[in-house]
Amino acid sequence: MFKKIAKWVGVILLLGFAALLLGRMTYRQVEGNTAEQVAKIHATKLTLDDVLGKNLPPDPGPNADKTVGGIDANKNGIRDDVELAIFKEYPNSAKTRLPLLQYSLVLQTQMTLPLINKETVTASVEDNESRAQVCMWNLSSRSKIEKFLADMEKYQSFVKERQLNTEARQTHYKKLFEGNLGSYSASNEGCDIEFSSLPN
Repeated sequence: MFKKIAKWVGVILLLGFAALLLGRMTYRQVEGNTAEQVAKIHATKLTLDDVLGKNLPPDPGPNADKTVGGIDANKNGIRDDVELAIFKEYPNSAKTRLPLLQYSLVLQTQMTLPLINKETVTASVEDNESRAQVCMWNLSSRSKIEKFLADMEKYQSFVKERQLNTEARQTHYKKLFEGNLGSYSASNEGCDIEFSSLPN
């Protein structure tokens, strides 16, 4: 009887140790993947070619809205239909396209995060989204605060309405932040590309 109890205790201890080991390995893997994703988020930047439209994608047509992530045929991190909408609305102003494309890049990064947790979501807001908002400040003078705020609302809404243009995308975006946004400091940096260097 004693041997039977000892045997079961040994089995239970062995299973407990295996579960602990497996849990620790899983935690380390998630931790490693999180660090990798956060680094990738911080490294995500708009390029001058994106702003100048040197590699515009073809029109994705009706396939654009079949998934939450949509289509990014030119692989620049911006959803194709949103990118084309910005160029259509502002064909002659690289300085206007810069903040709008940077903001759409941020929203698309958030919509397609391969690993969703507090660290990745917070990093996307702390670094990328706050920089995109600072970049957008270049589009209006702050001398008249009411006009400035109205302009910021107009530009952000232009991108957000196109980015979150289906119920599935709106739901995904809302759920993304539920319990996943930690405290953060807004970035003092702005545009990924020097705003004053653009021709118009």
